[in-house]
Amino acid sequence: MEVSFGSIYEQFEKVTQEFSDRPALIYLGQKYTYSQLREAAETLAAGLHNLGVARDDKAILYLPNCPQWVMAWLALLQIGAVAIPISPIYTPIDLQYMANDSGAETIFCLDTNFGYVAQALPETGLKRAIITNVAELLPWWKRFIGLGFNKIPKGKFAFGESIFSLKKLLRSGRISSLPPLETKSEEMFEMLYTGGTTGLPKGVPYSNIVFLESVAEQRSMSVNYIPKGEDRVIQGGPLFHILGQAMGLGALLSGDTLILLPRVNLDGLLDHVQRHRALTLFGVPAMYRMILEHDRVDYYDLSSLEYCFSGGDVLPIEVAERWLKKFGKPLYQGYGTTETCGRVSLTPMGEDAPVGSAGKITPLQRVKLVDSESLQPVTSDEPGELLVSSEHMVRACWNKPEETARCFLEMDGRLWYRTGDVVSIDKDGWLFYLDRSVDTVKHKGYRVAASEVETVLQEHHAVIASCVVGIPDEKVGERIKAFVVLRKDVKGVSAYDLIRWCREKLAPYKVPQYVEFRDMLPKSKVGKLLRREIRSEERKRFEKGE
Repeated sequence: MEVSFGSIYEQFEKVTQEFSDRPALIYLGQKYTYSQLREAAETLAAGLHNLGVARDDKAILYLPNCPQWVMAWLALLQIGAVAIPISPIYTPIDLQYMANDSGAETIFCLDTNFGYVAQALPETGLKRAIITNVAELLPWWKRFIGLGFNKIPKGKFAFGESIFSLKKLLRSGRISSLPPLETKSEEMFEMLYTGGTTGLPKGVPYSNIVFLESVAEQRSMSVNYIPKGEDRVIQGGPLFHILGQAMGLGALLSGDTLILLPRVNLDGLLDHVQRHRALTLFGVPAMYRMILEHDRVDYYDLSSLEYCFSGGDVLPIEVAERWLKKFGKPLYQGYGTTETCGRVSLTPMGEDAPVGSAGKITPLQRVKLVDSESLQPVTSDEPGELLVSSEHMVRACWNKPEETARCFLEMDGRLWYRTGDVVSIDKDGWLFYLDRSVDTVKHKGYRVAASEVETVLQEHHAVIASCVVGIPDEKVGERIKAFVVLRKDVKGVSAYDLIRWCREKLAPYKVPQYVEFRDMLPKSKVGKLLRREIRSEERKRFEKGE
């Protein structure tokens, strides 16, 4: 993909001209060619313009994966407005905060989550809500069957002065009414929200060129084996997350076909791989573990898959090994952050990555490893906190100068983003993720990577999930405590058994001193383990002397 164009929409226009009749989207069996998708997006853009949505206005996408999400995103691009994709399961409190923080005036939502929007509207500057249903663009007979079998969720709402139907906008907009738009590559087009150190999400603004470079590098990993315009990518992650955007929206900017599902249901996912002969699958490590352990996985033909990408979290070695053994295809890993627009390191298709590697540093990124406290560079053979820089990069957090000062720093005449992650990088550029610097347990003077202990625990046949934190101790600094979720069908596994397991695989100072069993572990709305919540619980217990 060329990245010299001024805007993402110009890139979309280019691939539409080249692949006009190729399917751009497949959603529950319904296909949209590139020309159909462009026409729908431009019609919607005209409708939004007539409602008063203008250049630089902010619009929240409070939708699941569906064609309407993509059409709205493209329509906002053409107007020059700024898209703010968020999770469709966020609460009214989340919604109110993000609407006010971003200054959004428009929101796209489902009829099923409009109730949350209605609660938040009076406390925000939102002027209009555009409502849709997950199935309303499907053929009538599919909607009839879905409603008849109670498979299509529906919510109650009433159209009013500020409540509009997306479907009607798709019918009423006149493309000729759109004003001409010139977009510069450095202009902001989107903002994603991610966790902040204050406990409140922080907005990460993207420019057109930052996003184009990201999806170009992501697509380059498989292009030598799957040419542009020939891939069929199944959306294994949410479109409001940078992983889902780099892979899913990147497919649409490369002329490939994107297969959408409204939510990740394993049987539905595997059926779509088989039915549409998907070539590329992506998702977080937990998804691949779930597929391997799904009791009906062998009912499906997954032989079409060529490129399976894992990102968003650390991929346990045992999951990678089991996947390769079962399907004969490797799981290609990558590492990135929302603030770097994904891709810091990626594994090129066809290359044998070192065991445990999270990919090779990509060409457009510069990296530096430093001591987290002194910020002095570490020696070449030592791990350190990862700093990332590039010519085109996110340069600040939205509306949060304190977060910006903490996350970005000037060094050696360049701006660097502090990832907060401790990694090592070998002489060939392969990155090995060790831990979040804030999640490193300090025990007897040693720095113990919590994720390393968690990985070992999860290799035990009885363990589904684990979380490791440091418990304050005056003698040794911190003691290592593991929180573990066991499989329901496993009996008789004790804390001693798991500690003994760790002793066989870890250096003595890395072995947990305590193990606590739980029914579940806290996770964020995008599925990431929330160590900070458990750490906070334990600190409070320590302060109370429990």
